[in-house]
Amino acid sequence: MISRRTVLTSGALLAVPSKTAPPDRHVHFTGDGLSLKPLEYSRLLAQLAEEDKIKPDSYSNDGIVAELEQTFAADLGKERAVFLPTGTLANHLAVRLLAGNDRKVLVQRESHLYNDEGDCAQTLSGLTLVPLAADRATFTLDEVQEHVRRAEGGRVAAPVGVISIESPVRRKSGELFDYAEMKRIAAFARERGIRLHLDGARLYLASAYTRVPPAEYASLYDTVYVSLYKYFNAASGAILAGPRKLLDPLYHTRRMFGGGLNQVWPFAAVALHYHHGFYQRYQAAVRASEDLLHRLSADHRFRIERIPNGSNIVVLQIRTTDPKTFQKKLAAAGVTVRAPESGKVLLTINETITRRSTEELAALLQQAAG
Repeated sequence: MISRRTVLTSGALLAVPSKTAPPDRHVHFTGDGLSLKPLEYSRLLAQLAEEDKIKPDSYSNDGIVAELEQTFAADLGKERAVFLPTGTLANHLAVRLLAGNDRKVLVQRESHLYNDEGDCAQTLSGLTLVPLAADRATFTLDEVQEHVRRAEGGRVAAPVGVISIESPVRRKSGELFDYAEMKRIAAFARERGIRLHLDGARLYLASAYTRVPPAEYASLYDTVYVSLYKYFNAASGAILAGPRKLLDPLYHTRRMFGGGLNQVWPFAAVALHYHHGFYQRYQAAVRASEDLLHRLSADHRFRIERIPNGSNIVVLQIRTTDPKTFQKKLAAAGVTVRAPESGKVLLTINETITRRSTEELAALLQQAAG
């Protein structure tokens, strides 16, 4: 499997989309969303403003931000949802609030919270993150029970206060946390009074593959974070949803951490715009990708490698032409792929795949393969 470093660093593409392919025809397999350019983003904001669909907020409160929060709260089956500027802050504040006096938090070793958030929970909130499931997306109920017993049975009891689960796991190329195991862990945690947080940055993508609705996933957890920029195409932003009692006072904590931005309507308006109808559009993208991969798998020049229990990332192996040449040829036709490694290219499925027919896309990939 291609390393996560490749997922992050190979975005430095070797070629730019052809000027002959207009934006509404450009297909890219490099990210979860549309990758809107500044001009596209600003034109959309202007359109929404002209249609009187943007009511400004004040310090991230009221206006269209309140509408966004209410939409996601209803969508996720939670009492309250709060806008935060980043997913890092959403994850951090969630485990901070849930932990209370029980400062130990069980996490996946491969999770974003453990690896990519600068030890914020440890440094700024004094939490102890306990990593489970090395090089795996899923940890088991047995592992959880073992660590809970150990935490409670020491000379000085230090109970587990929170279990945080990320799914899909980006460091595992979009692999999903096993849903049956997730439900078992959630049931155990409820019995023991341990709080639960879901890093569901890509939750809506997961639902399109598992057919488990976002609200059904969220029902297992006290809090859930959803990204607003990865596939809802905002320039930045996150939603943290959960109980009203826990999140209503978050206004003050958000400001304490520097997250009470003066105005965030340019983020909220775009995220809300793309939230409408997203699930149906993304299901269409998944269907198109399956048809495309079926066509390519029948061609001896390609080999498709599925991520076990995966979501929207697939490995494409090119058996003929040099992969860099393959990449350049596609770029000239308005199709962008990541820089290859060892003859393999990671394809990330997003809505842009529906901008062209699967027949046309298959033909372009086959022509590029020589």
